[in-house]
Amino acid sequence: MQLPTVKDYIIEWIKKEPAKGINRELEVPRRKDKVISIIGPRRAGKTYYFYQLLRESKKNSLYLNFEDTRLMDITFKEIRDLTRFYTEITGNVPTNLFFDEIQNVKNWEIAIRELLDTQHYNLFVTGSSSKLLSKEIATQLRGRTFSYLLLPFSFREFLKAKNVTTEYLTMDEAAKIRNLLRKYLEFGGFPEVVLEETEKERILKEYFEMILFKDIVERHKLKNISLARFLLFFSLQNFSKEFSINKIIKYLKSQKFGKNTLYTYIDKIQDSVVLFVLNKFSQKVYQRESWPKKIYLCDTGLTKVVRFSEDIGKLMENTVFLELLRLTNKKPLLEIYYWKNHQQAEVDFILKEGTKIQKLIQVTYASNKDEVEKREIKSLLKASEQIKCKNLLTITWNYEDTSKINNKTIKFTPLWKWLLHF
Repeated sequence: MQLPTVKDYIIEWIKKEPAKGINRELEVPRRKDKVISIIGPRRAGKTYYFYQLLRESKKNSLYLNFEDTRLMDITFKEIRDLTRFYTEITGNVPTNLFFDEIQNVKNWEIAIRELLDTQHYNLFVTGSSSKLLSKEIATQLRGRTFSYLLLPFSFREFLKAKNVTTEYLTMDEAAKIRNLLRKYLEFGGFPEVVLEETEKERILKEYFEMILFKDIVERHKLKNISLARFLLFFSLQNFSKEFSINKIIKYLKSQKFGKNTLYTYIDKIQDSVVLFVLNKFSQKVYQRESWPKKIYLCDTGLTKVVRFSEDIGKLMENTVFLELLRLTNKKPLLEIYYWKNHQQAEVDFILKEGTKIQKLIQVTYASNKDEVEKREIKSLLKASEQIKCKNLLTITWNYEDTSKINNKTIKFTPLWKWLLHF
């Protein structure tokens, strides 16, 4: 550890005013008996979220960014020394410790466990590596952590960033909200992209390259960059669709890749939190865990990098998935699946909490009753009958109604209303 540079970092931190940003909706507890871990994709706003928490009590807080060059050589054995340097310089013992991109320190969880054992600190860690954090937490901090997912802006946060109010809307104001929703679907919710006026596509392209090389290839020391790039491209082009390993092998028939290699590379891409894999619903565990699965992205704006056509329906479906995923922060037992039978009838989302199926959700780009496809309603009714769930919702573009079909009630709700009041 280079003492001059480390002390320089801490002195700079003491003098620095935490940057201001949009207050995020995520709520986390302050507990000295648990580590609060916040996982999310790169550039989703984890650092600014720390600043949001820091504003409550900066005087007694220490923020350590392990992507800062002055802290890159720190070992897990030296982490506690950082808190002592802070006390030496300020005379205060920090009560809140924030560790940003903690996965960059090998064996970090050992040091965090020691700090937790003192019961003196509120401990917060972030990382853009979901499996790395969860694996280490499971082995070293089992039962002693609460984990939360921080995604790019929700639509509500997006509107807040645009200074748009959503109370008591006139029909003209509702039309404006739908216009903003189109922009949100197209460019996504990465904070920097939302606040940028002219170079949105350039920023998204840079994010793609940064995620590919820094979070996937370099972090996991992958040797085949072209395969990693292809799989990331393939995922971005096939979001909101079923994803099959056999299908990829057919695409790559001229190259000899084993299934195990493909599974490994897809696992590493998942680790970057750039995409999420959704299991098909089944009562049997092995069927739920088997392929094919559906793929959803952490942000719809990333599709701009590879998109050949505008598919509003797929963008809507991905956005609904992310909103459901945010809900798991408040409801840790909530599980999300999709449903598909042998006749290829499909329902986009099944929500299960504990032993109970809570709701079936279908998403469709429809503005009136005639545009709602009969096969989508038919699939919803079939799934309802098979799974024994009567809570049926169809999320539309701008059609709102409640219909009774085959003695089952289906609620139709516009996406913008659902996102605002979910």
